Amino acid sequence: MSLIDNAFTTLLGLRHPLIQAPMAGGATTPELVAAVSNAGALGSFAAATLSPAAMREGVARVRALTDRPFNVNLFILDDPAPSDEEVARAQARLDPLRAELGLPPGSRPARFCEDNRAQIETLLELAPPVVSFTFGILDAATLARFRQAGCLVMGTATTVAEAQAWEAVGADLVCAQGCEAGGHRGTFLGDPQQACIGLMALLPQVAAAVNIPVVAAGGIMDGRGIAASLLLGAQAAQLGTAFLCCPESGISALWKEQILAARDDSTRLTRAFSGRYARGIANDFMRHLAAAEDQVPAYPVQNALTGDIRQAAARQGRSEYLSLWAGQGAAMARTLPAAELVQVLMTELASCRA
Repeated sequence: MSLIDNAFTTLLGLRHPLIQAPMAGGATTPELVAAVSNAGALGSFAAATLSPAAMREGVARVRALTDRPFNVNLFILDDPAPSDEEVARAQARLDPLRAELGLPPGSRPARFCEDNRAQIETLLELAPPVVSFTFGILDAATLARFRQAGCLVMGTATTVAEAQAWEAVGADLVCAQGCEAGGHRGTFLGDPQQACIGLMALLPQVAAAVNIPVVAAGGIMDGRGIAASLLLGAQAAQLGTAFLCCPESGISALWKEQILAARDDSTRLTRAFSGRYARGIANDFMRHLAAAEDQVPAYPVQNALTGDIRQAAARQGRSEYLSLWAGQGAAMARTLPAAELVQVLMTELASCRA
């Protein structure tokens, strides 16, 4: 069996060992997801921040645009219950930034995130061909319900132990997320900083430790990166930042401009925006909260508290206050249409194998 014709492509009925990563916050529009799936790879719709109604609407739109397999991704979250004192301290740190944007002082939000249990039940109802999860791990009973609904289940792992945990509860696939990856880290066991392992070191160890197909993620931007991932034991590569500058991507022009201007050292990990380590292009917001980064409330509380700042910054064109998530390969980004990018990536992969 070749590197391309492998257990992953056979299991999903795909032409290419390639996944467009789910990126929450509006990046993965139904149009992007469908374009990737129609091109023979696996498009992914990020539903983690959506209400059940919005989830239904988005998945219906994807299904109207493609009859090919696609993935829907959710976070796994506990119900947040921060004290009033914790929220007040966090808002006090953020109020100087609000003042610069002409915003009033922050108060306690009515809610911090969508009801995660309701999201999971909605996803079971929608039953897309593939479901993926990050920030935590499903219990075996819930995972079995997804499989009974006809879904293939993929979990995110940043360490060997996390990959083995996903295999133990019955996952069909595991995505090994290297520390090069843009956006949020998927760590759910142990110290998040100790779990920040580079993909080249993580991938072969995960591939040797589990008996389910492994997907590589983190800093992969071209066919060479896909080829390297396959050689190191992955059966597919998941690319996120590579698709952010496609015309079908839902991110703002301001965000795209920052990615296209990025260098190899433009990104860093931060808890400042959301309370969970995430990689993005370094800016003034990160620097302002750097000294207090270990004190901010955990996700999703901090993420909710910074929402008004990020929204105002977007309206005002102030990229220095936006969460500009991007991986370490951002400087290699291209502006091709999604289907064309898939074809270019596969042509590059083929040239590596020639």
